[in-house]
Amino acid sequence: MGTIAAGIAAAAAALAAGYGNGLVISHTIDSMARQPQIAGQLRTTMFIGVGLIEAVPILAIVVAFMVMNK
Repeated sequence: MGTIAAGIAAAAAALAAGYGNGLVISHTIDSMARQPQIAGQLRTTMFIGVGLIEAVPILAIVVAFMVMNK
């Protein structure tokens, strides 16, 4: 039962992270198209946001392994 829960948690985290990254990147590209003069600042902010979004599935994998080992 723990392995199924771990798999579901990992899959949900991966899907949510993919969706979140897609939103962040698409909105950044839209903003760069509207205001090209601040593209550097937007890119930096985007990379920080993507890094924070990617931290969530990593934590979900850790929690999934902890659930699986109980």
